Amino acid sequence: MGSGMARRLLSEGLQVAVYNRSREKAQTLAAAGATVAASPRDAAAKAHVVISMVADDAASRAVWLGEHGAIAGAVPGTVLIESSTLTTGWVRELAAAAAQQKCKFLDAPVTGTKPHAASGELLFLVGGSAEALEAARPVLSALSRDIVHLGPTGCGAIMKLVNNFLCGVQAASFAEAMALAGASGLDREQAAKILCNGAPGSPLIKTIWGRAAGGDLTPNFILRLMAKDLRYSMEAAKQFGLALKTAAPTLELFEGAIKSGYGDKDLAAVIDAQRR
Repeated sequence: MGSGMARRLLSEGLQVAVYNRSREKAQTLAAAGATVAASPRDAAAKAHVVISMVADDAASRAVWLGEHGAIAGAVPGTVLIESSTLTTGWVRELAAAAAQQKCKFLDAPVTGTKPHAASGELLFLVGGSAEALEAARPVLSALSRDIVHLGPTGCGAIMKLVNNFLCGVQAASFAEAMALAGASGLDREQAAKILCNGAPGSPLIKTIWGRAAGGDLTPNFILRLMAKDLRYSMEAAKQFGLALKTAAPTLELFEGAIKSGYGDKDLAAVIDAQRR
């Protein structure tokens, strides 16, 4: 996702510095015109806008904080944008760290996949001040089909967790539905066609079935990250005195798929993981 976003910004004529923990992955962007930084701090040093796209809270913390973190390199007034799917607790902690550096901060996770990132068709779910959003809008507009300002800090993060919780439950229930269809002797292709073209046929269901049926499990969204997002969603619900009763069995199903070796495959692999 981060690579696609960087390429998109470069294609729009913007000057871009990139950093990846695996330097060779960042190096592939050099040919497209990016400056490859030695650290997050170096990447942020001359930037007006800094965007992070990483896997989880731990990776985000490592990128932003510390002597070599992006916040240490950012000059006052820089807009810091966290576009990863993270816990609301860490997002608020990060916003406080940005404020200490006199930087603006947005939590702005996205919906979409790698192709959407590369083509500038992401949807940004934004939490933070209107002032910070307006400062970042030219960059976010180059990456997106729409930008939705949901409210103050944390609103983007919680909306993304709500979104991914629902996606996870849909994917898991479809995987079990296809397992039931197959176990009962029904033709799986025929059953999937009925489901995809009927009331259950959300864009997500159609996408993951298309990938599973075609045998293409090259990651667009890595399966193990869905398990992470479900855990984060359950943590968020507890803060509001809620229990997401469908999340726990869904998480169990995804953890089972990870144990069966599907963790680094595409989300669509959850269908194969349930086959008997």
